[in-house]
Amino acid sequence: MQIEQQPELRVFLADIVDKQTPREILEDRMRELENLVNTYWGVVVLQKYQKKDFPDHNTYVWKGKLDEIVSDMLRLGANLLIIGNALKPSQIYQINEKLREVSEENNLKDKMEAWDRIDLILKIFEKHATWWEARLQIELAAIKHMWPRIYWMWMELSRQGWSSWSSWGATRGIWETNTERMKRHLKEKVMKIEKKLVEYTQMRKLHRDARKKKGMPTVWIVWYTNAWKSSLLNAMTKKWVLAEDKLFATLWTNVWKCYLITDPTTWLWKEILLNDTIWFIRDLPPKLIKSFSSTLEDSIESDLLLHVIDSSDSFVQERIEVVHQVLEDIWANQDKILVFNKIDLVDEERIQSLKQEYKDYNCVFVSVKKWIWFDDLKMQLVNKLK
Repeated sequence: MQIEQQPELRVFLADIVDKQTPREILEDRMRELENLVNTYWGVVVLQKYQKKDFPDHNTYVWKGKLDEIVSDMLRLGANLLIIGNALKPSQIYQINEKLREVSEENNLKDKMEAWDRIDLILKIFEKHATWWEARLQIELAAIKHMWPRIYWMWMELSRQGWSSWSSWGATRGIWETNTERMKRHLKEKVMKIEKKLVEYTQMRKLHRDARKKKGMPTVWIVWYTNAWKSSLLNAMTKKWVLAEDKLFATLWTNVWKCYLITDPTTWLWKEILLNDTIWFIRDLPPKLIKSFSSTLEDSIESDLLLHVIDSSDSFVQERIEVVHQVLEDIWANQDKILVFNKIDLVDEERIQSLKQEYKDYNCVFVSVKKWIWFDDLKMQLVNKLK
């Protein structure tokens, strides 16, 4: 039996930024979006952006630019348009309607379609999820993301039906009936998923209580992309952890044991737990984070935060602010240590500048790759977890 091959994803990236956005920030946004596409195993064939103070109400990308994008997609054989932002239901609907019409007019085998940035992230989550709880939470997040679109489509087609009742009133009735069934089905699905997740939450709480009784402190590792967090875990735990230069390569929460020497003269040691979970990214909607709240509970209730940072990143300040904002949104207000990694890639002036800028935080400067100042990090952990 011949296995049908999935069509290759040839992706066109588009975004809108305000007129004051510096070019380097725009390039960083597009580079991050391209990394997301690569993680989903897609190939970016072209990128375009538009500098506008506000997006188009109907199609987000303004009409002239959208026509230009569709023309380029046809020329390059692109079958997926990804917009680098979260779109309103009406906007993604209008774009997909245009792509559908163009696909039909040109008899395309692989129909063109459009996703927004959140669609892409959810697709990546779905592809990488292997655990039962992960799949449930991703399904819940996807339903909540799609719900406003389904509701908007029902309202729009109902409005059209009332205005042209004689021509397709019966069609409207069928659509309305099917939509109501879908809405009811999704509500029941959400209730079942949430009920199951409550059971998992209770199970997690029992495990947390057991660890607390044993006096085992926990540390939650948080980071923005490409900070070599997995390499840090490997060095601290002596375990093999997937260290891959892909976004969401580590998707779910893992707990790792780490042994810290508390007294070098007597070789007394302390056992701690490191919570490793999904990393944070700019413009991640709060409702999406909320969908993973039960998984993040272990981390939120940890004793200490270890924020791993790429010290060689040109946008280090922005990355730190994104992570701190997400932590604030989910009420994770524990003490934290900022771990500036990759110091072997920067000069002394850069290190001193970072020390001065973040002097109000507990900071450690290390190179996991070169094992530079690694003992300082361990001593900070020992002192914080006494």
